[in-house]
Amino acid sequence: MTTHTATSHPVICLHPHDHVVIARATLLPGAQVADGIAAYDRIPAGHKVAVRPIAAGEAVRRYNQIIGFATAPITPGQHVHVHNLGMGEFTKDYAYGQDARPTEYVDTPVTFEGIQRPDGRVATRNYIGILTSVNCSAHAANLVSDAFKRHPFTGFDPLAEFPNVDGVVALTHKTGCGMPEGEPLQLLRRTLAGYARHPNFSHIVVLGLGCEVNQISGMLKEHKLTDRIRNMDIQSMGGTRKTVEAGIAFVREVLAESNKVQRQAVPASELKVALQCGGSDGYSGVSANPALGIASDLVVRHGGTVILSETTETYGAEHIFTRRAVSREVGEKLVELMRWWEEYTHKHGAEINANPSPGNKAGGLTTILEKSLGAMAKAGSTNLVDVIKYAEPVIARGFVFMDTPGFDPVSATGQVAGGANVVCFTTGRGSVFGCKPSPSIKIATNTPLYRRMEDDMDVNCGTIVDGEETVREAGQRIFDLILRVASGERTKSELYDFGSAEFAPWPLGVTV
Repeated sequence: MTTHTATSHPVICLHPHDHVVIARATLLPGAQVADGIAAYDRIPAGHKVAVRPIAAGEAVRRYNQIIGFATAPITPGQHVHVHNLGMGEFTKDYAYGQDARPTEYVDTPVTFEGIQRPDGRVATRNYIGILTSVNCSAHAANLVSDAFKRHPFTGFDPLAEFPNVDGVVALTHKTGCGMPEGEPLQLLRRTLAGYARHPNFSHIVVLGLGCEVNQISGMLKEHKLTDRIRNMDIQSMGGTRKTVEAGIAFVREVLAESNKVQRQAVPASELKVALQCGGSDGYSGVSANPALGIASDLVVRHGGTVILSETTETYGAEHIFTRRAVSREVGEKLVELMRWWEEYTHKHGAEINANPSPGNKAGGLTTILEKSLGAMAKAGSTNLVDVIKYAEPVIARGFVFMDTPGFDPVSATGQVAGGANVVCFTTGRGSVFGCKPSPSIKIATNTPLYRRMEDDMDVNCGTIVDGEETVREAGQRIFDLILRVASGERTKSELYDFGSAEFAPWPLGVTV
């Protein structure tokens, strides 16, 4: 990527073969964007401006990759966006494994202060969890967790005697019944089981109603869940009050045991970092996402794992990942996901390329191809070692792709169910997010956003756009923060107690 300092040039050129450059700040008509080329239109910050003639129907390149096709002739200096750029078909060369290379692991991996569980797994947080089998038990679950809720503004803390317990959190959802007993139920159970066994929980209570499709006994048996779990249903317990009292009693019973944990130095290979982006803009693929990609490479080089998801926001750029697949089989799994999503969206009368969202477009993104090319930068440059289903356990070390929708809460829920113990979330428009029981690091793509929402943003990557820092320097800064957060440092979203309402299992299938 070629950039200029903010004082020397008003645009960012990502590749010399690109048809467009990116406005560093709003450009007025007449502003110079290249030698002999002036802006013809007003170009908003983060948007694209043409630097060469583009014929109607011609492929338009950014990152030296096709981001769409001109729907009208475009002259140098013109604004390139939804009014003159659209989708089109083109041949992708999957070249399975062609660019796969041995990972350059560091000689002496770094450590962080983690929590070692009795089974050897490592936690970054220490919560007690209240899960629900069905929406009908959600209120009871919230009443249990509310009894132990800290109030940062009043100073009231019912867990003051248990400083090593990060909290008691209820994770509720809107389904669990009125659903067929096929793939939708299996997916829900897989998600709940992933949370039930997550190392960031010391103990779990599962609350049900009693008559739902998602019977707790069936879920526990199917996923062999026995340790650390207490389950109860409202009908058998004799109603809401008795159930809540029993839930509170269980939490009080295990608090002292949960509080006994001590942090200790553990290798960075125990990191499983979920990679997310939301509220993306034209700078996402320029600053925050490639910087997170540098951090991802560092995690992998230290023996850890990064998990990229949001299949619908990889669509159109999957051929770049297949070239980095460790085997043809792994690459073909990714291509098969794209075909499934094409059929799935068509069946429901939608199109994958209906993405980007209105906010994405306002920020400068035009097509799903452009958005995907920027989003995939979060995964860095190491080999694609595995492709897995939603909420499946992440076993492989390295760069893993998990199939999820693009909707952030649903996607991150699947990643945490798979075992992610840290979440890194880039945003250009200003998404707010948390993901209990795993801490969420928010990374801003541009300085105006960071300054406007500094209470919510942990990292400013606008320094790259401003010419104050390189992508590599920002990536190292993110990696260092990942280690500190994994060691217990609170993120902005944790200070605001985000993370329970964002629990959102993928509601696959019909409601009957």
